[in-house]
Amino acid sequence: MSIRYRVEVLHGVNLDQLGKRDPAHYGGLDLPGLERLIEGYGDELNLAISFFQSNHEGAYVERLHRLGGAFDGALLNPGAWTHYAWSLHDALEVAGVPAVEVHLSDLAAREPWRRQSVIAPLCIETISGRGVEGYRDGLAALRQALETQAGG
Repeated sequence: MSIRYRVEVLHGVNLDQLGKRDPAHYGGLDLPGLERLIEGYGDELNLAISFFQSNHEGAYVERLHRLGGAFDGALLNPGAWTHYAWSLHDALEVAGVPAVEVHLSDLAAREPWRRQSVIAPLCIETISGRGVEGYRDGLAALRQALETQAGG
């Protein structure tokens, strides 16, 4: 049996409002429903999934600081912080764990200011516009990167 890697899924600002926000961009699931699906994807990939959500940038940064040693990798959807919060870039760099960036909506098809990601240069991959399936794809990419890193 393969190693069960520990992955933290970090939801950022306004992700707790899923189900209330524009379903054309974000789908109809609320955050608990999304997390149940992600947990199922993690089980399929033999990943131990933990969740964190905050609307406070400092709390998100503090959580990133604590990833190293506690988790093998991270799946991040920072919400709007993606586009300007360089503090997240720096904290992810400090964390030193492989990470994948995921967004429910297609950022390239939205407002110009949403097209920049301050964390993308530190991530293995950025997945955008695949809805809930993007989380499955992100976890699979992370699993593959962790196996490669471990030499398996």
